[in-house]
This record gives sequence, structure tokens and C-alpha cells, in this order.
Amino acid sequence: MTVWNLGSINADFAYRVPRLPAPGETLAAEGLTRGLGGKGANLSVAAARAAARVVHVGAVGPDGRWAVDRLMEYGVDVRHVSEVGEVTGHAVIAVAPGGENSILVWPGANAAIPQATRDAPLAEARVGDRAVAQNETNGQAAWLATAKRMGLATAYVAAPFDGQAVGAVLDVLDLLILNAVEAEQLEAALGRRIDALGVPDVLVTRGAEGCRWHGADGAQDIPAPRVEAVDATGAGDTFAGYVLAGLDRGLPMAQAIGQAQVAAALMVARPGTADAIPDLKEVQEARLGSWPP
Repeated sequence: MTVWNLGSINADFAYRVPRLPAPGETLAAEGLTRGLGGKGANLSVAAARAAARVVHVGAVGPDGRWAVDRLMEYGVDVRHVSEVGEVTGHAVIAVAPGGENSILVWPGANAAIPQATRDAPLAEARVGDRAVAQNETNGQAAWLATAKRMGLATAYVAAPFDGQAVGAVLDVLDLLILNAVEAEQLEAALGRRIDALGVPDVLVTRGAEGCRWHGADGAQDIPAPRVEAVDATGAGDTFAGYVLAGLDRGLPMAQAIGQAQVAAALMVARPGTADAIPDLKEVQEARLGSWPP
């Protein structure tokens, strides 16, 4: 089967800093790297490295060909990534010791994906494929609704969080993935508990505490491996990509979550975003071994 991802593509400029700057403070960085990022690109790379067939749907600017090439190097199908007149999306990331980060994002081309680019890939999709979106592009609500009507399993990663954006897709979702802070924000925005949203499966990631899965049998807590965090950027995207790839390969939800948590743990133990996402062989070897890997 195939995972179809309507997702952002960013250039990530990651600055290593001794601590996160306070408001009004100028702080000298200790290092700089540029890499492929964006929640959508991270998710596509993670799912592809977890052995899923992944088609990325998105856009870059005239300056973004390198990012498309990187996606392709990771095995992602990029036929439905368009070049538009806007600058490629980018993020400025400050990473402090211990992995804490602060991120500033400019959407650029991610907010200008042409409707034709969004619509064309679904004509190729088959019943039982998976469609996923996040809140870093335009058109995700209509795209997921169309995918649902066509018989695809739909998923949404509720980040960056916007209560209205999540509310707009709830009725067409099979799977919702969000972190603990976003879950609290969603409950406040909608006046409903997470387990009363009407979505068959809701995954609430809780960092080092693991994941809470709200499914047909109620809530289940699945613990995460303990590692020393170096850089938490992209860990949630890695988790989501691995969950979707696992489900696409026929894994039960609990097993897909467990595998995804190992992948995310490996991810936070090294610097970088998409370029640091582990492949399935690394994850399987880590699961068979002892922690830390």
C-alpha cells in the first residue's frame, strides 16, 4: 500500500546555543547546520525509512530543488512536489544542551501548494492506502475529506497546534496524533475530552513518559525507552511516520507505537532533523538490544 503525505518541506537552520535566549537577549550561537526539515518532510522520510512506500505532496520555491533531491534520496516519491513562486519554507531552530529547542518557522511555498498539485495524487490512490496531513500546509481539510470519501485511512498530526484546524478535520479522521500540551489545548478549545472526539484512534505523545493510546478498548499507556536527549527536533514527526508505516505494513497499533517510540528515542539521541531519522534496521536492532542503544 501507499502513504500519501500532504506535508511541508523546509530548510532547517539549526543553531547550537548554550541556552535558549531570553526575550530581548542577543546570544552568540556555537554552531550552525542546514538540513532538510519541515513536519511533512520529516514524516515522509521517517515513513520511507520504516519501509513504507511514501508519496509526498507539497511545494518548494525556486531555491528548493536540493530539498526535493534529498527527499528522493531517502526513497520518497516526489512526483507531486511542485515548484511555486514563493520562497521555500524554512525554520530557524535554537537547540540548547539537553535537546530543548525553540523554533521559528516561515511557511513560504508550503502555504501556496496549488490545488492541482493536491488533487492529482489522489486519483492514483487505492482503497486502503493512507492519507496524512499536518497543519503546515494549505488545503489539508479538503484534501483529507476527499481521501476519506475515496476509501483511504486518514491521519492528522495536530502540529503546529490550531484548535480550529483540528476541529475542521475531526469528522473525517481515523487517527489523530498530538502531544500532551496539544491535547490539553484541544480539550479546552472544543470543550470535549480527548476520548470523546469521535476519532477511532487518538495517540497522545508524552515525551519521556511514552504514549497514551485512546482506542476502542479505552486508554492504554505505552512506555518509551529512556535515552539521553541531544536534540528533540523532529522526534514527534519521526514517531508519526513510523506509526503510519507500521500500520501500513499490517502491525497492530500497540506494536506500531512501540516501534515508533524506539525510532523517536534514537532520533533524540543525535543532532539533526530529517537527516538524523533512523532506518528500520537500526530500530529493529535497538529493540533487540539494551538501552541506551
